[in-house]
Amino acid sequence: MEHRFAIIGGGTSGHINPALAIASILDEGFSRKGDTCRFIFAGRKAGLEGELICKAGYDFMDIEASPFPTKPSIKAVKAVRSFRRGRRQCIDILKEFKPEGVVSTGGYVSAPLISAAKRLGFPVMIHEANAFPGRANRFLSKGADLVMTGFPDQENVFSEAKRVVYTGNPVRKIMFGNTYEGSRAKLGIPEGKKTVFAMGGSLGAATITGFILSCARRPEFADVKFVLSCGKHNKVEITEEDRKLPNLEIMEYITNPNDYLCGSDVCILRAGAVTCAEITATGACAIMVPYPYAAHDHQSYNARSIAEKGGGIVISDEDCGSGKIIPVLSGLLENEEKRNDIRKCAAALATPDTDDRIFNAISDALSKQD
Repeated sequence: MEHRFAIIGGGTSGHINPALAIASILDEGFSRKGDTCRFIFAGRKAGLEGELICKAGYDFMDIEASPFPTKPSIKAVKAVRSFRRGRRQCIDILKEFKPEGVVSTGGYVSAPLISAAKRLGFPVMIHEANAFPGRANRFLSKGADLVMTGFPDQENVFSEAKRVVYTGNPVRKIMFGNTYEGSRAKLGIPEGKKTVFAMGGSLGAATITGFILSCARRPEFADVKFVLSCGKHNKVEITEEDRKLPNLEIMEYITNPNDYLCGSDVCILRAGAVTCAEITATGACAIMVPYPYAAHDHQSYNARSIAEKGGGIVISDEDCGSGKIIPVLSGLLENEEKRNDIRKCAAALATPDTDDRIFNAISDALSKQD
């Protein structure tokens, strides 16, 4: 039996990667039952989704969509016209493809497809990755057959959906099953060598990069090993002198972040939804520095949801940039008991069965359509 799904989510990797992950989860889940899956993704070809989804090898349909401004303006009129044209495109796509369900992971680009799905009566399923739900998902969840959440206790936010299920955020399987000692052995870190790992995501984080470069030059951290994943679009100048520092290792991109997250004594990271899921999956001792310009400051909500349960520490981008983070870092490096407590609390928040939760939630929602 072939199962068909139309999937949408765009604008940022925080929407696109969960969409790709859900397609993989559905494909794997149905293959265990001897069935097959066929997917069609929709979005803006000029957007990041057009690049990443086509690169992943999925069928992709280019649709029209524009962000809705928060205040009345001429842009709002243009956005409405764009939405209507995009919805007409999506109606044609859905009529031809006839999916079993329509899945959205958010972003303004998802509005035309979800609206078209509701108009035609196709089951609508939404995944919200962040602790503070995005504007598109909050609006589109009204009447949705299913809302899956990356963080717990969001039933009240999505009270107008037919069903809300806490599934967690999907992460790669390599994030689970790591140990501190095993990861350090794989990385070749000598016993007793304090190690700090910093990563700002694939695009980098100027504040975190600048802080790590300054730390590596400070005499009190001379015996600490710093590992920096600076990202492909790093905007901070890294000099030849920086690269020659004996206690600093700089990489553009890391393919095995699980080893560094688990094997480092302290990690300094942003607080995107997937990063937070990776923190808990690896049981990392993390200082989270939320990106201050994220929509609705959702990274701060993500970070606090972990920190409030003892699973990490939150430091503002401003305090990181001004150096106020230094005593926090020093305190953690000097206190093994506190680091271990944070690790245990972080690991306790992980959802290793997220893939099963997502597959079962979608399967249950579809079964109620029969």
